[in-house]
Amino acid sequence: MKKTFMLEDLDCAHCAAKMEDAINKLEGVNKATVNFLAQKMTVDAVDDRFDEIMQEIVKVCKKVEPDCEIKL
Repeated sequence: MKKTFMLEDLDCAHCAAKMEDAINKLEGVNKATVNFLAQKMTVDAVDDRFDEIMQEIVKVCKKVEPDCEIKL
């Protein structure tokens, strides 16, 4: 399943790259991209665990950029 989410308060491109790297290392994620300029994140992950994976992604992103919010 592939979905795109809006990001709010993502402050820098370096943080976006760190978030993307961390998300791509999660089990079940096929591919993730974080676009700093568009303030968007696209996640392609296994269908049957997508909601569980998204919870993990939110935790990972909070560690990298505590102010950033993912509009689920």
